[in-house]
Amino acid sequence: MDITTAQKLAWENKNLKGFNTTDTALEFGLLTAEVGEAFTAWRKGLPDLGEELADVLLYLVALAEMNGVDLDSEVARKIEKNTRRTYERNEHGTPIRTSAE
Repeated sequence: MDITTAQKLAWENKNLKGFNTTDTALEFGLLTAEVGEAFTAWRKGLPDLGEELADVLLYLVALAEMNGVDLDSEVARKIEKNTRRTYERNEHGTPIRTSAE
């Protein structure tokens, strides 16, 4: 499934179920909670990690729809931008960006 389709389906589900579609701050909070649940599933080796990651994606794409963001285009643009960036590791082994963009 592509991002655009996921974004539209997540939004349709929110509308059909009467979930939040107007409070952006609340949606960021709920997204953060879902990231926490995914982290806990990973940390504890729980079998529902994939489902929790799917929840993160669904909250994220719905948040994008709520704010008029075409996430499919933004992700493609960001991936292309990231490919142009260069990095070198510092003395601690941390990658530090060396390109201007």
